[in-house]
Amino acid sequence: MTALALLWSLAPLLWQLQTSFRPAAALVAPGGGLNGSWTLANYQLVLAADPPFWRYLLSSALVGLMTTVLSLVVAVPAAYALARQRGRLRLIVTGVLLATALFPTVLLFLPLLEAAKWLGLANNLAALSLPYSALTLPLAVLLLRAAFADLPQELEEAARLEGLGLAQRLRHILLPLLRPALASTAILVFLFSWNEYPIALTWISRADLLTLPVAIARLAGSSVFSVPYGPFAAATVLGSLPLLLLVLVFQRSIVAGLTQGAIKG
Repeated sequence: MTALALLWSLAPLLWQLQTSFRPAAALVAPGGGLNGSWTLANYQLVLAADPPFWRYLLSSALVGLMTTVLSLVVAVPAAYALARQRGRLRLIVTGVLLATALFPTVLLFLPLLEAAKWLGLANNLAALSLPYSALTLPLAVLLLRAAFADLPQELEEAARLEGLGLAQRLRHILLPLLRPALASTAILVFLFSWNEYPIALTWISRADLLTLPVAIARLAGSSVFSVPYGPFAAATVLGSLPLLLLVLVFQRSIVAGLTQGAIKG
């Protein structure tokens, strides 16, 4: 069963990878691209684009970093306050955050577009991180609230008796213990901003500032009747490599953060 589940999970990724190395003629041949020659032409086409492909990666990375930092700066104190709150107010706020996190973001597309026009936020990567942070903030607060609630309050009480203020308790005691939860929350926020498409499509029109999903969607074939499956696959593989590296580096923190509080002993 483990091998079957692994094959089920990896099959689309492997198919995308082999598609990126196949010429167009092989992809439409019988066998769906399993037969035929291998080529680097798809990667050469993507990397030779103007603007260069690394500009799209850099734009997505900058937006992702700004979104992650802004979201965590707001989510950490909000989650701490919510975790220490008692009574009906905590239940109400938690319910509102949960409803907001589950709200379909596509319904906010037109209001955000009008806000961007009114405020003049078009073609600004820093401004693009503002709606991303707002959309990811409810989930970040909920994840960190659970992590704060899982910490023994005796630690904070002892630190308070030693004369440490709230900022000192957060910096020296609570946040170091929450590194796995912070890492997993940061990764989820970064992934959302990296993959988001509709808002970036309308807020950014300059070719040198496009984020990766919008740039990939603008890949064109040799005619209006051809779909560049090979270049699409190559661009997808190149765009997935930074995320894969990020997850591999922080995989232990991600797993520990997502499972924190799941077992009480």
